[in-house]
Amino acid sequence: MTLKDFFTNNPKIALAFSGGVDSSYLLHAAIKQGAQVRAYYVKTPFQPAFELDDALRLAKLLKADLSVLSLDLLKDQNIVTNSNDRCYYCKHKMFTAILQAAEADGFPLTIDGTNASDDEADRPGMRALKELSIRSPLRECGLSKADVRRFSKEAGLFTWNKPAYACLATRICTGEEITSEKLLKTETAEDFLFSIGFSDFRLRQSGNSAKLQITEEQFPMLLERRSKIVTELKKYFSEVSLDLEVRHE
Repeated sequence: MTLKDFFTNNPKIALAFSGGVDSSYLLHAAIKQGAQVRAYYVKTPFQPAFELDDALRLAKLLKADLSVLSLDLLKDQNIVTNSNDRCYYCKHKMFTAILQAAEADGFPLTIDGTNASDDEADRPGMRALKELSIRSPLRECGLSKADVRRFSKEAGLFTWNKPAYACLATRICTGEEITSEKLLKTETAEDFLFSIGFSDFRLRQSGNSAKLQITEEQFPMLLERRSKIVTELKKYFSEVSLDLEVRHE
């Protein structure tokens, strides 16, 4: 099956939209194939501001319909306790909100940007997609992350080389309570790292300590700016360290 086949068979769809590589390409493909599509972005304390900015920008460029739904995940104890199943509870709550909005708007099917490279064993949130009957066209059509990036580049989408970005809750050590203060601290610290040229990194926190994970290519830049980084991050964390195991997408 191709995406053209999928959208021919499903001409009216709601799209769970994050502004990332996969859902952005899926939105482009749906519009290109003439499907009636509305994108739904769920705004939560777990997403940094730039994610919504990217989603709004992409939707505007594609002239796509976009609804922004606000959801306070911190009110759900299954989520804030940050167990191994936290991602499942998050996804279930977010996609339930999208399904309710989509149904009210008259869309019979909701899809998401899960691709063929995504490992179900490493993504507990995918269980929620199955339970809620969310379709994943990229995965169903056998399109990998590399395929999506290539097709996105050919389509001229600015998201084609956007680094993968997991939500801010993933930065907090499993078993440690998720709070708005911790999320804000992480977002502020990561914004600083973005501002001095870093990309595709994670700042993991445990207690009041932070560990920076970066790609191998960024090690020289980190050494050059180590003092500046330590000074800034120590505003938010008592200890700052570097993970010597390089980060991969």
